[in-house]
Amino acid sequence: MKKIWIYIENGLFLEASSFGSNGTKVGEIVFNTSMSGYQEILSDPSYAGQFIVYTMPEIGNVGCNDNDLESDNIYSCGIIVRNYQDRYSNFRGEESLSDFLKKHNAIGICNVDTRMLTKTIRSSGSLMMIASTEISEKEELKKLLDKAHRIEDINFLEKVSTKNRYIHNSGTWNHAKMQYNKNIIKQKKIVAIDFGIKRNILNELSEAGLEVEVVPADFKSEELIKRYKNNEIKAVFLSNGPGDPLILKKEAREINLLVEAKIPIFAICLGHQLLSIARGYPTYKLKFGQHGGNHPVLNTKNSTVEITAQNHNYNVPESIKEIAEITHINLFDNTIEGLKFKDFPVFSVQHHPEASPGPHDSRYIFKKFADSL
Repeated sequence: MKKIWIYIENGLFLEASSFGSNGTKVGEIVFNTSMSGYQEILSDPSYAGQFIVYTMPEIGNVGCNDNDLESDNIYSCGIIVRNYQDRYSNFRGEESLSDFLKKHNAIGICNVDTRMLTKTIRSSGSLMMIASTEISEKEELKKLLDKAHRIEDINFLEKVSTKNRYIHNSGTWNHAKMQYNKNIIKQKKIVAIDFGIKRNILNELSEAGLEVEVVPADFKSEELIKRYKNNEIKAVFLSNGPGDPLILKKEAREINLLVEAKIPIFAICLGHQLLSIARGYPTYKLKFGQHGGNHPVLNTKNSTVEITAQNHNYNVPESIKEIAEITHINLFDNTIEGLKFKDFPVFSVQHHPEASPGPHDSRYIFKKFADSL
């Protein structure tokens, strides 16, 4: 393995081992507490511009395969792990994690004390970092990091959103047949706006009986409103995605027009945040975000606790309860996890009910959405 050097903006300088692509990359460092699903996490477009620290110490043991991809690329800068296992053992495995990273030009860093890094992030909050297989001098890395754009200054939508419309046809993974479900009866059509959508969200929408047309992030609300009034579509879905939602001003304006037209809307993660901004309630950044597959969320409608998958650094403000009912609350920090708007057929969740990876406690939300149309 080659050497790789890390410099974090709090002054921490580390030497580690590289098992991914070579080069130099700058991004925000976050930690994820999921016990499994490293490939799904890595291929989630919501991680664009970030380095992911896995708190699970052994990574690479099941390899990678095309069926577990959440998108067609790796949009994150790379991953940081304690121990990397190159020799994978899994009947579904097609290639090693190292080969997967190299193919998609993402950095892989191992032989690092990830417990220390996690504690650093929890203590200091969100931090920018630079990693390089080419530059070993601390001061040179610091200069490059100081000049780089912070994640909140970057609009990632052009990078992660689809360029062309398409119809998504597959349902969820069928373990018995070892393939995604096909030929699902679909009676209602919706439009999903792609801000960096995960494939399994589309799978769950399709599995719920919805015909899903995916459109780019630069959608025009006027067109969707016309199609809704002509009964061509039944609703709009707003997807997850990366970056700071406050810089997506044009998208928020277009979403507000959809809300005002009283089109049924369901939103997840970034879409949930953009709905808040669209209605005049700006989001704020959490200290170190929520990332993992083991986060307890209280469903306030039935007083049950759902174990959820999470991936976000931003949250909607408490003041939004002026216009929306709070349906879900994060039991780790009591932040808002779900909303049902009072005057519009709109609801949203901050967590990821599709999981992938993660528990399926919240999967019912997709069926609830489909049945409401």
